[in-house]
Amino acid sequence: MTLPRRRMVWIAALIVAANGFLPVLWILFTSLKTESELMRYPITWWPQDPTIANYLRAFADQPLPLFMWNSLVVATLSTVICVVVSALAAYALTRLRLPYRDLILQSILAIAMFPLIALMVPLFQTMRGLGLLNTHLALILPYVVLSMPVCTLVMASFFQDIPADLENAAMIDGCTRIGALWRVVIPLAGPGVFTAAILAFVNAWDEFLLALTLNSRQTMRMLPVGITLYQGEFAFPWPIISAALIVAIVPIAILIAVFQERVIGGLSSGGVKG
Repeated sequence: MTLPRRRMVWIAALIVAANGFLPVLWILFTSLKTESELMRYPITWWPQDPTIANYLRAFADQPLPLFMWNSLVVATLSTVICVVVSALAAYALTRLRLPYRDLILQSILAIAMFPLIALMVPLFQTMRGLGLLNTHLALILPYVVLSMPVCTLVMASFFQDIPADLENAAMIDGCTRIGALWRVVIPLAGPGVFTAAILAFVNAWDEFLLALTLNSRQTMRMLPVGITLYQGEFAFPWPIISAALIVAIVPIAILIAVFQERVIGGLSSGGVKG
């Protein structure tokens, strides 16, 4: 790689990193400022008198732990179900001789691009008809369906490069086809499965529109919706809202930091294989 090209790569990487980290740093600094300091002019970039009072207010003004628990339950269960169903779908697409396989793959991709706002009315009517409004299941089922296309495509890109002879050997030794999938294919495609799980979890954790529409009861609020409740009719307490945002970001940041190598490896390998 020539020197000018290397510089261009570094500049592009710095722009991407700044675009991701600077807003988070600004939210963090805002959460440590007092209301008076936030309104001060000229702007103080670094908190002059850092305080954790905003975090205490965030937990005192709204049931933030309850919102986090609701999000954790919904995101975890939807991720588990989505990974299981997507693994079966990806295995069928890559191993079985399905008619119209290409059409199925194109349909999956089209579904992944479908705008969520167009599904709001039918989803609301369906959940109301089933009596599932203001329940965890009202969000788990849509999140599974919405994350399945991406998860299926990610895992299919890994499954197709695993030799079928390994499964055949396992089935000769007494495994069923499903048993070969879970005992042979899934472990070998671990990075892809893990990447799909992370994508499904983050999508469920961050989703706002369905959470706002399908769960209106206070005790069933999800974390993104709960954070909007800090806003008053004539007040917008940015420091407290920023503190709540940091609390919402921390679990995802820890998850990505701990499993960073697997996520990056899974995404890059899937991109090369696809």
